Parts: sequence; C-alpha cells; structure tokens
Amino acid sequence: MGTVSTPPDEQARSIFDDLGYSLAGDGTEFSATRDWKEIRVTAVTDDVDADDDGAYRCFVTWADNAAALERELSRLDPPYEWAVMGVQEDGDYEVARAPPVE
Repeated sequence: MGTVSTPPDEQARSIFDDLGYSLAGDGTEFSATRDWKEIRVTAVTDDVDADDDGAYRCFVTWADNAAALERELSRLDPPYEWAVMGVQEDGDYEVARAPPVE
C-alpha cells in the first residue's frame, strides 16, 4: 500500500543522483542541478502543487499514478517546462511526459 500514500522521494533522489545531478533540499521537494540546468523535483502521490516556481519542473510519482498526473498537469497548463516520471518501488522508472526538444 506504500505506493499509494507515500511519495516516491527516495526513488526520485536516487534517479537524479545516478544521472549525475547535484541535489539540494530535503523531503518530497528538492532541486537537481547539472551544468546550467536546475530542475525543481517534486515527489507526489495524488495532489500536485503546480505553482509557477522555476523554468523546469519534474513531478515524480508511482508508475500507477503517472498517467493521471500527466492529465492533471496538462489541464492546469503551467507556464514552465515540465515532465512526469513514473517510478516503481524497485527503482525502475519511465518518463511519462518530457518537455519538448528545442
């Protein structure tokens, strides 16, 4: 039942660390920085706070919730580049939506 109520913040940190990002911050929200790009990473389950802080956001949720989160963010249409990453308890992940390539 952990995949329903507990945000996947540990999995999110592990993924961004493995990708070579420097991490700052605690809890379910942190920043991931590499080269010139800083991404605000938010681990969520049901409710999403899509305020307009930053140019890049990544919302990390359990794989079962990824499609619903993507629909919610599309409906909200936030003014920044965003991605949804669906993770599994074993650490596997899939990017459900990525920002457009410039």
